[in-house]
Amino acid sequence: MELNKIEIVTDHKYLQIRELTDTGGYHRRVLSPDMDVSGEASEIQETAEKVWTNEVKDAYAKQKEEGEKNRPEFLRG
Repeated sequence: MELNKIEIVTDHKYLQIRELTDTGGYHRRVLSPDMDVSGEASEIQETAEKVWTNEVKDAYAKQKEEGEKNRPEFLRG
């Protein structure tokens, strides 16, 4: 697959990745600020390093923690 597009979305700076497949279609995926991008293409790594500041990572972690606290017990995992 070939990297086609990187979009930065929401206050948490998710990276929406669009890649061109060998068949001419698209494959899409989303990377969040708590993910390891060391195995990604250099352009993705550079974008993550630029936009995933400590402030963004901390806000994401806090939001994720709050979301987990508010989930029903049977959905926690």
